[in-house]
Amino acid sequence: MRKSKRQELILREIDLHNKVFSVELSEQLNVSDDTIRRDLYELAQEGKIIKVHGGAISKSFVAPFSNENVVYAAEAKRVIADKAIKLLKNNMVVITEGGTTMLELAKMIPSSLKLTIITISPQVAITLAQHENLNVIGIGGKLERNANLFIGASVVNQLAGLKADLCILGANAFSAEEGLTDLDWEVVQVKKALIRSSKKIAVISISEKLNTAKWLNICSASQVDYLITELDPADRLLTQYVDKNIAVI
Repeated sequence: MRKSKRQELILREIDLHNKVFSVELSEQLNVSDDTIRRDLYELAQEGKIIKVHGGAISKSFVAPFSNENVVYAAEAKRVIADKAIKLLKNNMVVITEGGTTMLELAKMIPSSLKLTIITISPQVAITLAQHENLNVIGIGGKLERNANLFIGASVVNQLAGLKADLCILGANAFSAEEGLTDLDWEVVQVKKALIRSSKKIAVISISEKLNTAKWLNICSASQVDYLITELDPADRLLTQYVDKNIAVI
C-alpha cells in the first residue's frame, strides 16, 4: 500500500473514532509498528492530528471550539442532534458526556426547554451555559486531556447518588453483537457510571461507527433504549438494532 493511501486510511480512522492506537493501526493495515509511528509523526507535523503516547487523536475532538478544525461528518452530526432534541421534555434531568455530536446538540437545544443537564464535559457545560432556561451541573474530577472529560473515582462517586431521566452517550463503536465499546479504560468506567445513574440510555452516533467494536465493553445493546443516527429509521442497516428492542430514531 502506498504511503499516501495508508495515511488517508489512518486519517479516516482518527476522524471516525477520535482516537487510535498504533498497535491497532499496524494490525489493520498490515504494516510494522515503526511504519505507523512514522506516519503518525508526519501527520502530526503537518498539523492534521495530535500525536499522543501509543497513538493519535483528532484535533477537532480535543479542541472543537477552534475554527481551524473541521469536524468530521458535521452535517450528519447536526441531523442527529436535531433528532435527539425530540427526546428532551420540560423538567427532565439529563446526564451527558462530551464529543462533537453532543456539542452540536448542546447548541441546538430550544431556548424554551427547561431542563437540568449534568455533564462530565467542560466544553459541553460551557456551551449549555448559553441557554438561560437550563440548569447546568458539572461533575468534576481529573481532566482527561485527550478526551476533554472529567474521569476518575471522584466522578464515579458523584454519579452514584444520581438517577437521571435520560443519559445521552456518544459512541466510539457500537454493534448489535458487542454493544457499546471504547478503548480508554478510565473513560469506560465513567461511562458505565453514567449508565447506572440513568433510567433510559440514548446512543447518538454517525452510521459509520455502527457494526464496529473496540476492546473494552461499556454496555450491551440490550441496555440501550434509543439509537439516533443520521439515517432514516427504516434503513436496512438499523434492522439488527430494532431486533434488539432499541427504539431507532
